[in-house]
Amino acid sequence: MEIKVLKFGGSSLADSNQFKKVAAIIKSKDSRRYIIASAPGKRDSGDQKITDLLYESYILSQKNEDIDEIFKKIEDRFNRIIEELELDFSLKDEFKKIKSSIYNHIGMDYILSRGEYLNSMILAKYLGYDFIDAEKRILFSEDGTLDRQNTDLVLGELLKKHKRAVIPGFYGSMSDGTIKTFSRGGSDITGSIVARAVEADVYENWTDVSGMLMADPRCVEEPKVIDLITYKELRELSYMGATIMHEEAIFPVKQSGIPINIRNTNLPEDKGTMIVAKARSENTDRIITGIAGRTGFTTIHIEKDMMNQEVGFGRKVLKILENHSIPFEHIPTGIDTMSIIVNSNLMVDNKEVIKNEICKTVNPDIIDIEDGLAMIAVVGRGMVEEKGTAMKVFSSINKASINVKMIDQGSSEINIIIGVDEKDYILALRTIYSEFVE
Repeated sequence: MEIKVLKFGGSSLADSNQFKKVAAIIKSKDSRRYIIASAPGKRDSGDQKITDLLYESYILSQKNEDIDEIFKKIEDRFNRIIEELELDFSLKDEFKKIKSSIYNHIGMDYILSRGEYLNSMILAKYLGYDFIDAEKRILFSEDGTLDRQNTDLVLGELLKKHKRAVIPGFYGSMSDGTIKTFSRGGSDITGSIVARAVEADVYENWTDVSGMLMADPRCVEEPKVIDLITYKELRELSYMGATIMHEEAIFPVKQSGIPINIRNTNLPEDKGTMIVAKARSENTDRIITGIAGRTGFTTIHIEKDMMNQEVGFGRKVLKILENHSIPFEHIPTGIDTMSIIVNSNLMVDNKEVIKNEICKTVNPDIIDIEDGLAMIAVVGRGMVEEKGTAMKVFSSINKASINVKMIDQGSSEINIIIGVDEKDYILALRTIYSEFVE
């Protein structure tokens, strides 16, 4: 029997109407057996997420201030969902326990996790599924990282005993039993962990968009949806800021070869985006899969005659950055030149110090440090077999009178990265997208 694990985000479970949509999706296929629920998200632009309300309650309690008013909002939100779903169910005792925990300054992770916990209890009741608390099932090591091996063992054995279940997202527990949360958006990770533990055929991640878009809709008007993308392509686009789910959620299912299907709760008939381990380059009608970019980069440009013959030159320069805890993004080089691209935020307070250290250590002929660089990644498995892709990228940029300041192509040949002035960033994105898509 096919097994599907489904994760529903906060917008998908924001109110009773959304609960009904979610239930219809789950019940439409018998294979949809394990459900991961997020805390209720915003119902509209002026609304507050339950997790934010819980955080506010926690902060007020730390200041020894009254939380009755804000906690009443939390209770009312959940009670309204229960009432409108006509459930014979009460969270009164749970509310009392959580409120007491806040006043007694129980750990913040515990408080923040209660939105997922309560929402999952309601969803399990509404569906008639078993409720399985993530506490003591998703396990963290003493250093705060996920204990993958023991989690797979404990969770896998438990879920074999439950044909259908709802599991709260976002949290697990440490070895001492205290609650530990993932970073925001961590329900994606929980879904991925559950999918691997039950050896699912598909991990469906339901949200409020119909898949991953080929470009940022804030920069490109109505970009097309990506039908199929590989984990490798997704990694390249995610690095440049294209996000559709928590990045850490990719690895558990990637290692197990489980595909992810990004779907829209509000438009369940849309097929969304399928994320897979491998796809043949010829099995696509598009040369590129997507375009993404980021601003806020700094270039450290170094020139020195006979640099290529000076053993350890690059290592010495990178060691200086390492000593300042600055990772590099890219290193385009020539025979006598070396450029290092770094995040501008990491250079703000020590730019001159680093420049002086480089001068003292490797004695360059020229060194310039320039801010205001934007980087754009053009990604696609179709580029491997297609001749002239780079020419199309640079031709489109040239026609828009944009100066290219950096070029880098990965050895996998599925991406081309270019650097442009930040002032040209949006125009460059639009120009490249139009060249390949429109």
